[in-house]
Amino acid sequence: MKRLGILFVISAPSGAGKSTICSSLRQTPDTVYAVSCTTRTPRAGETDGEDYHFMDTADFERRIAAGDFLEYARVHDHYYGTVRQTIVDHLRGGIDVLVDIDVQGAATIRQSKDPFIQDSLVDIFIMPPSLDELRHRLEKRGTETPEQIDFRLTTAATEMKCWREYRYTIISGSMEEDLTKFRAITRAERYLSRRIISLED
Repeated sequence: MKRLGILFVISAPSGAGKSTICSSLRQTPDTVYAVSCTTRTPRAGETDGEDYHFMDTADFERRIAAGDFLEYARVHDHYYGTVRQTIVDHLRGGIDVLVDIDVQGAATIRQSKDPFIQDSLVDIFIMPPSLDELRHRLEKRGTETPEQIDFRLTTAATEMKCWREYRYTIISGSMEEDLTKFRAITRAERYLSRRIISLED
């Protein structure tokens, strides 16, 4: 008996706790984090292959034409995308894959015509308890100007309207609570009978 991997797609407004969950799960042996590709230049402290796969525009567009990306988007004159084959290889090998992506990218994956991707997909939205609480969290981390916080809150209000499109929604609490809820989802999904294949078939 062998279990097929699960494609966990996680989305959340900035400041809702998504990065904390992803950082914790990246340290576990049973989940692989899907590193995205981008055409933007690396920022200080970023490592190729760990934070992003950095590539030039011509190479990215060649891979678009070849259908290599599970999803991609052009944001602020730079491409971002998730390579399909690496994810499929992990899933067929019984390894779960975590994709940290915005609501637009999640919608693209959700609309995939590939039945294997559809069967593997489990999408999860991290919902802040309120915009006031989200503002408090953004102000507390102290990395944005007031104008940037206002912009993120406007974006968050739009993203939060998409929660019904996801299979699961976690109302964010403390970091420990969010991780506990996320792990409950992963445990339940891993025991689904349809994810198990018999090697004798």
